[in-house]
Amino acid sequence: MQKLYECRDRLQAQMLHDALAAHHIRTVILGDYLSGAAGELSAIQFPVLWVVEDGDYPLARQLIDRYLGEPQPDRLPWRCGRCGEMVEATFDICWNCSTPRD
Repeated sequence: MQKLYECRDRLQAQMLHDALAAHHIRTVILGDYLSGAAGELSAIQFPVLWVVEDGDYPLARQLIDRYLGEPQPDRLPWRCGRCGEMVEATFDICWNCSTPRD
């Protein structure tokens, strides 16, 4: 298991976890409830996303970098090949059925 990314909050951690799951990459979120105790701790810790299988790390790192990168202005909305839903250009996963962009 390898540390992949320290997230800014629980929502970002879950979004990244779900995005990687769509690519069949198993991850776990650790430390997601520690930020609630920030008033009692000397250092605030945020949720950390870990890749379960070491062999998945390179692809997971690439996907996270792409996901967190700046939106590409030349990308257009796309139609999901599975359910036919129109999806905004900034998304790589269909919001309706969780199918990755082709």
